[in-house]
Amino acid sequence: MFDLEFEKMGGLVPAIVQDDASGDVLMLAYMNAEALTATLESGEATFFSRSRQELWIKGKTSGHVQRVRSVHIDCDGDAILVRVEQVGGAACHTGYRSCFHRRVEGQTLIIEDEPVFDPKEVYKK
Repeated sequence: MFDLEFEKMGGLVPAIVQDDASGDVLMLAYMNAEALTATLESGEATFFSRSRQELWIKGKTSGHVQRVRSVHIDCDGDAILVRVEQVGGAACHTGYRSCFHRRVEGQTLIIEDEPVFDPKEVYKK
């Protein structure tokens, strides 16, 4: 499918998610062929959960969905870039806008953002 190397990559290809408006990198997840097909058909970012071994639609539980604006395949066919409109302000399950909200400075991690939501409230079981 689209020259993606799913088989060479063990069935999963890394998918980088980028905010279409700002260019900010929001998260990294994985897609199999089924997740890519679901993403293209629905227009909502869909990934494969390695821990649960199932497809998941980003934001289905939290309401922080990702509306797909475009999908790009890298030159080697081993990575996907998904440009999205991030609805609800947060892509990270920890409540931050981006999963990459921690910067390494020397031997210290610096939090560079404020949480958008409290995960304990959003992900009540």
